[in-house]
Amino acid sequence: MPIETTASVVAEVPDDAEFLAVPYASDLIPAHAVDLHLPVGDLLAHYEAKGEAGEIVEVPVARAGGVGRVLLYGVGDGSPRALRKAGAALTRRAKGRDTLTVVPPEGDIAAFAEAALLAAYSFKIGNAGQQSVRALAFAGSDEAQVRRAQTVAQAVALARDLSNTPASVKNPAWLAERAAESGVPVRIWDEEQLQADGFGGILAVGRGSASPPRLIQLSYTPAEPTGRHVVLVGKGITFDSGGLSLKPTDNMKTQKTDMAGGAVVIAVLGVLAALGAPVRVTGLVAAAENMPSGTAQRPSDVIKHYGGRTVEVLNTDAEGRLVLADALAYADAVLDPDVVVDIATLTGAISVALGRSVGAVYASDDVLAKQLLDAGEAGDDRLWRMPLIEDYTPALESSIADLANVEIGSKFGAGSITAALFLREFAGRRPWAHLDIAGVGRSTVDEGTLSKGATGFGVRVLLEWLTRS
Repeated sequence: MPIETTASVVAEVPDDAEFLAVPYASDLIPAHAVDLHLPVGDLLAHYEAKGEAGEIVEVPVARAGGVGRVLLYGVGDGSPRALRKAGAALTRRAKGRDTLTVVPPEGDIAAFAEAALLAAYSFKIGNAGQQSVRALAFAGSDEAQVRRAQTVAQAVALARDLSNTPASVKNPAWLAERAAESGVPVRIWDEEQLQADGFGGILAVGRGSASPPRLIQLSYTPAEPTGRHVVLVGKGITFDSGGLSLKPTDNMKTQKTDMAGGAVVIAVLGVLAALGAPVRVTGLVAAAENMPSGTAQRPSDVIKHYGGRTVEVLNTDAEGRLVLADALAYADAVLDPDVVVDIATLTGAISVALGRSVGAVYASDDVLAKQLLDAGEAGDDRLWRMPLIEDYTPALESSIADLANVEIGSKFGAGSITAALFLREFAGRRPWAHLDIAGVGRSTVDEGTLSKGATGFGVRVLLEWLTRS
């Protein structure tokens, strides 16, 4: 569901603010000259406050008709990362309240407000759990920064919602319908059109399901384009059982979020106009449900991708690269972009390499890699560049097809790297990057800006990059 907490800007702190948040720095001095009629220094000393980001001292104060609260919140060194931590902590402390009036800190108000809103996100089917604070009122803030924060946070929330929706509701056709609600032009290939146009990878992965696959194309053109054309490609596996290479039960429990990359693409395309992105962007979401049945593809099958390249399928649970390969080949042959970026919950191996806090970026172009790394740092979707090791390309060799979708045996290992090398084969010679978000696309904790379930990782880095371009 969209974030229900609203954000607004008020000119000054109301005299009767029932719930008021005021920042203080590491020197334990309030960061704004707000007369609280409180011995702030003595209170912070009493509570042994240190001024760390996210630290909160709650003080009861007399208000007409009752008792209010002042939240003295630490902002650490005032960096964007510290402000994000502080903003998220405030929203979590204010759960169940009607309005939290916030005296904003010095620095990046957009980062602070965005984190405060993201911490209010929840996905519920029913009415369980405590409600988030209903409204955040930022006193004296830059309205444009707060508005941008709300736009970005709602885009992240949409990506989370799409990913968190159970597979009993969500299938490729449902995902296509949600894309059609994004506010940009959308083209959808059904199974018959996919067959006619030769999208063999998407069709093969979707063969085992009663819900046929889809290819979804979204298009954004700015009023005054710069001339650059970017294609974003997202993996849209609405449920991944592994197919005939069946996953263990525990591994299947999170697989409704295996279309997180596709959700990011839909969410990003939907807000580019609101953020004034200057580049033309096309989004492709390769959507299928990977299920075992009498019609499912088998290990040892050979499929023909868009453009004619053949692949021997040695593991049906390595399906994400098969649907992405079709979309990448189509982008290269038909859309003629200046740059291509794909995003996918692609490999468990990347979780081993980078854990659950940092996403992976593979890139064929150094300039593109740096742009994405910088955008990830600025947008708080942190990335680490991983190598495309040429010595590992023999892992993709097949004796009967152009490529194999996984390595036979374990001579090379490095499953995330070999998956990226596979995708590179279909991306053409233009600048290309691959974001493997399998580790960061899901959260196991309610903490900071994250809630259990889908994280929406990738929305902020791509929006930061595209609006900088």
